[in-house]
Amino acid sequence: MSANHALVFGASGITGWAITNALINDYPHDTTFSKITALTNRPLTPEIAQWPPSKKLQVVSGLDLLTEKGQEGLEVEMKEKVKSIETVTHVYFFAYIMDLDSDTEIDINVKLLSRAVGAIEQLSPNLKFIVLPTGTKAYGVHLIQDFPFTPPLSESLPRIPEPHASRMFYYNQVDALAAASKGKCWKYCEVIPDMIVGFVPNNNIYCLAQTLATYLSLYAAVEGKGAECEFPGTEKSWKIKSNDSSQDIVAKFAIYVSLHPETTHGERYNVADNAIPGTWEQKWPIICEYFGLVGTPPPKGGSGPQPGKYIEDHLHQWKALETEKLLQTGRVGNERSFGGFQYFIMTMFDFDRDLDMSKMHKTWGPSKEEADVRGAWWTAFDRFRKAKIIP
Repeated sequence: MSANHALVFGASGITGWAITNALINDYPHDTTFSKITALTNRPLTPEIAQWPPSKKLQVVSGLDLLTEKGQEGLEVEMKEKVKSIETVTHVYFFAYIMDLDSDTEIDINVKLLSRAVGAIEQLSPNLKFIVLPTGTKAYGVHLIQDFPFTPPLSESLPRIPEPHASRMFYYNQVDALAAASKGKCWKYCEVIPDMIVGFVPNNNIYCLAQTLATYLSLYAAVEGKGAECEFPGTEKSWKIKSNDSSQDIVAKFAIYVSLHPETTHGERYNVADNAIPGTWEQKWPIICEYFGLVGTPPPKGGSGPQPGKYIEDHLHQWKALETEKLLQTGRVGNERSFGGFQYFIMTMFDFDRDLDMSKMHKTWGPSKEEADVRGAWWTAFDRFRKAKIIP
């Protein structure tokens, strides 16, 4: 059995959950890691998380990286709460705090990372590797009309132009991690997924699969199985090319690169399900099929029902579903079920943003895994159903 100890920050998030799940399920081998520590801000049990039982796993909730006790106070708290923290070898840093003010978002997220890295350096002399996720905002996809690059988007592209670059917290985090690693024994790399398809045990406004799972479950209950469901985007966004990043593929590649520092140190990697981009025209019918619906294009000159508004208009029927099917409550009709992300992804993103996947696939080599639309989306929906979040 290896002495490797994985520490996952943000283990209740879409990718943090999947990394923990992959490690528990012995990826890449049952002897690769002897300990797995999942850190979460909000309380979470392995049962609620839907993780299988594992003697390797410890879940530590309520750890505040921004504690007012400062760096020293954080280190004391981590030493008290995390068993065998001195044996941590691999860190997967998937914690994030959103703020609409770019300066504040930069300050908060750089501080999160710097405190975590500083604490692990101090507490574990065995640290070998840190994986940091960014995303396609690093290519400027959030700028919409000012999107600066022509796809496919490759890792060799420069940073986005000013004044946008100074407002992008990803760059500050990467620079901070690079500076912290200089002269150290441990290594790091950056992974760049696009829209991540996956399950979360707690509400997450960035989880499109959760939004669509609740919406389409309700739509099928109200409109009936076999009903047509128009795409909630536009004719233009219906056709755009992009690469989905299923949580399992992102997680497994993140683990893989952490175990090969001789080739991955300091590198950045696009991470997605396969090298062939897809469109909503291809994906929407498959997504709807899971719920017994017929996914159809958006109406001419408009869009289909907006999921958030549809749920709001039929909230009493969702509540009835919760009671009838003994579902978890609190999944809709609150600030953590905000539908704005869905509108952004499915309507405002009306330009091609497909990724160059050659570097990821070359690096992963014979270990490479890929997923198709059904595999990515239906796996997520199955997990929501098993967790009794949807009927």
